[in-house]
Amino acid sequence: MTKNRLQELSQKYSIVLGSGSPRRVKLLSELEIEFSQLIPDIDETILIDEKPYDFALRMSAQKGLSIAKRLRDNQLAISCDTIVILKGKVLGKPKDEKNAFQILTSLSGNQHEVVTSIALTTNKKTLINDFEKTKVYFNEVTPDQIMDYIKTQEPMDKAGAYGIQGMGAFLVDRIDGNLDNVIGFPQRLLMKLASQILS
Repeated sequence: MTKNRLQELSQKYSIVLGSGSPRRVKLLSELEIEFSQLIPDIDETILIDEKPYDFALRMSAQKGLSIAKRLRDNQLAISCDTIVILKGKVLGKPKDEKNAFQILTSLSGNQHEVVTSIALTTNKKTLINDFEKTKVYFNEVTPDQIMDYIKTQEPMDKAGAYGIQGMGAFLVDRIDGNLDNVIGFPQRLLMKLASQILS
């Protein structure tokens, strides 16, 4: 039933994934709809005093709007942004290996929140956007384990410097919420937004 809502949306609009993420390409492909891909280019700097949830919403909306001029009238862009929040502070993608080590050391043994925001955008405006959150509990990990993981280069393009679906799985003790939200493409949220547009 939920998949049908996205399929209904894809019959009304030609779907465009506004993301360069191979993980999101894979997850959207698994939903068995046809789509094309455009890669947004925006400044991902958090504003002074901007709340983490507001930042995530702004990022997904700006990603959609950054490709809006390239959309045709019948196209609808799905754009996403994933952030990691530790003790009220947003942890982005690591700037370098030293920064990746700092991020992973701060996450070790702690609980953090992963927030993914999705925006649906036409060539005129953002129709709707919202976010989903998941609590993630990290294992205690040693500096050597962190360094070995960084050497794989997997952390370098990921918010929070880890990929739960990849070699970084050993870092995570458990989660409270949906795994696909941590990966960066929450299907339940996408279906909800699709239903709201179609209603």
